[in-house]
Amino acid sequence: MSSTSRTPLRRSVVASAVLITAAALSACSSGGSGAGSSASPEVGGLTLAEVQDAGVLIVGTEGTYRPFSFHEGGSGDLTGYDIEVITAVADELGVDVEFEETQWDGIFGGLDAGRFDVIANQVSINEERLEDYDFSTPYTVSPGVLVVAEDTTDITSLEDLEGRTSAQSLTSNWFEVAESYGASVEAVEGWAQAAELLRQGRVDATVNDELTFLDYEQTRGGETGLKIVDETDDASKNAFAFRKGSDDLVEAVDEALADLRAEGTLAEISEKYFGEDVSE
Repeated sequence: MSSTSRTPLRRSVVASAVLITAAALSACSSGGSGAGSSASPEVGGLTLAEVQDAGVLIVGTEGTYRPFSFHEGGSGDLTGYDIEVITAVADELGVDVEFEETQWDGIFGGLDAGRFDVIANQVSINEERLEDYDFSTPYTVSPGVLVVAEDTTDITSLEDLEGRTSAQSLTSNWFEVAESYGASVEAVEGWAQAAELLRQGRVDATVNDELTFLDYEQTRGGETGLKIVDETDDASKNAFAFRKGSDDLVEAVDEALADLRAEGTLAEISEKYFGEDVSE
């Protein structure tokens, strides 16, 4: 869908100092599903009528978060799972879509200050964020998974992590999950390092979200040398985030997502990026 530009009056009154303050107060972690929230919004909610009158939905996203929001080849067109889903939603609403790329640490500040209407960047729903923001229904559901080397036979469940070594990023909530099952944690910088240690036999397992593993499997043509043997009871549910008071806009987006789910569009986009439907 084509992008157009607008500078609504409702945004023009926001001083740059508000942007700086809001961004500084934003408490986030690396990546879209990190825990954290931001200060209370500085700009009020947005209505469906305002979006339709403007003819464009302005979307905040990172643009560097593969496979959800990234530039093909590093400098090509903006694409990704989240980009395709929100573009399809905008089409259902009868408006164009315009993307405002920003770093994760400032993304909630940008929403608060009215730089964009919605965040599409794998934002996980949690109690803290629900206090400050409105959320659509989830368009991504991802449980935590226990991953081991494909020739491993003695680790088949999370309970088997007792006394084993699990490679985990210390800033991830999966670190806490691994420890809670009795694992000794080997600190790593992220998934890629954890996967490499697993293949080398230097650790016994790693716990991460299913989406990460599925993307890794897709990019390697299914040849990972790893396998999933168990998953957590709880799943991360990621949705579009809006300023508080955007009730009818959120309702319209939810209806759009329901239609896209019913007609198989969400499943089709999911399978393109992950090899299976991760939308519910």
